[in-house]
Amino acid sequence: MRLPARAVLWAASFLAVPRGGAAQRPPAPDSADRFVIAEMRRQRIPGLALAVISHGRVIKARGYGFANVELRVPATDSTVFQSGSVGKQFTAAGVLLLVEDGKLGLDDPVTKYIPEGDTVWRGITVRHLLTHTSGIHEYEEDADSSLVDMRHDYSEDELVRVAARHPLDFAPGTRWSYSNTGYMLLGAIIHRVSGKFYGDVLAERVFKPLGMRTARVISEADIVHNRADGYRLVDGQIKNQEWVAPSLNTTADGALYLTVRDLVAWDQGLTAGRILSARSRTAMWTPAKLAGDGSVDYGFGWGLAPYRGHHAIGHTGSWQGFKAMIQRFPDDSLSVIVLANLAETLQRPIAYGVAAVYRRGLVPPHALPVSPDAGFGEKLVGFLGNLATPADSALRAARGFRETLLPEDARSLAALLADHPATTYRGCDDVTRLELERHGVRLARSCYLAVAGKDGPTLVTFWLDTAGEVADVSYYAY
Repeated sequence: MRLPARAVLWAASFLAVPRGGAAQRPPAPDSADRFVIAEMRRQRIPGLALAVISHGRVIKARGYGFANVELRVPATDSTVFQSGSVGKQFTAAGVLLLVEDGKLGLDDPVTKYIPEGDTVWRGITVRHLLTHTSGIHEYEEDADSSLVDMRHDYSEDELVRVAARHPLDFAPGTRWSYSNTGYMLLGAIIHRVSGKFYGDVLAERVFKPLGMRTARVISEADIVHNRADGYRLVDGQIKNQEWVAPSLNTTADGALYLTVRDLVAWDQGLTAGRILSARSRTAMWTPAKLAGDGSVDYGFGWGLAPYRGHHAIGHTGSWQGFKAMIQRFPDDSLSVIVLANLAETLQRPIAYGVAAVYRRGLVPPHALPVSPDAGFGEKLVGFLGNLATPADSALRAARGFRETLLPEDARSLAALLADHPATTYRGCDDVTRLELERHGVRLARSCYLAVAGKDGPTLVTFWLDTAGEVADVSYYAY
């Protein structure tokens, strides 16, 4: 019997099962627990696991709600969730280990290892795949037609050939566009260079050395202890995740099983330098360069956008009824890990809200008080509304911004203002000390506009250069 949806709202109880032990009465909830449970109720999340690492020490690792709604199995810190694109950082680590072995180079042409793309992928390097700057078309989704039938089993070589059929979306290195295809191809490269399936390479070179005891590639056939079920909301009702072909749950663009304890071991291993050389870690966390002198806030499988004027390194994941996020705040010696089993989960407000519990300077921008400078807020609104057109506005775009902004991204940002939503200016943070740049210009401020649109509230961040011009724009729903 399926648990009624209203019961799911209250499923975020304080049940927790210690590793290897029987159910015990948990400690009284602290402010982080209360925040997470409130978010689970607001977002209708069945189950969630959270870990917080402060100065290298785990200060919280626990579960909330249900790993399985039908059987009322509580989520714990040992519950196994799907990684989604959080898995990309592990694929990147596998590539870097082979670079350290001298078996491939970051600037090697992709066609050296995948000659099937020789007529289409000329000029594309391994580095381009790692940083989403290759221009290779998305193999999972297409506005006009699907390149891949998600209910058909493909071999790795078949997927490579499918990817090689489509022309490039842009010249390599000139733009940034998130590409699952690129990471699927990196998995194929790892296989061809090492002679082993990428998942086996990760198991031998990453998971086992770091003590990530339950980390592995997804398998529908194997018995996986403590495996959570993934869910989605359909007309307000909790439903099971949709089925995809088993082979598409093994690709290197994000098909791992992980617990928060696995990700704690990963985070601590990275901090302690137990995996990858210092040179590799620096390369992984360096913003990708675009043609000319510009860069973007992405490294090798990690997002690098600063947060509230602090350095931040993280990634989200979304796949088959699961959401994930790992967010590291190196300036603050803090990491937050969130794994949830609902497709509609908004991970960022949860991770950012938890971070604020432990570091007061990390209060989410959408929770900041309203800024008294309403006039500047109106300038931000005007700039956003003009993004989809060449019209001028009170705020000008910095050099290179419009040239690298993809048309679909411009339309999506401008659409946030459809149907006259309410907007609230939340102020700015100074980012000059971080010495960051976008499109060849130095960043000075990050300014925040909350937009209450028809699809829910969204926080838009405007990255301003030293001349006060907009060098970049990013956004997340909350």
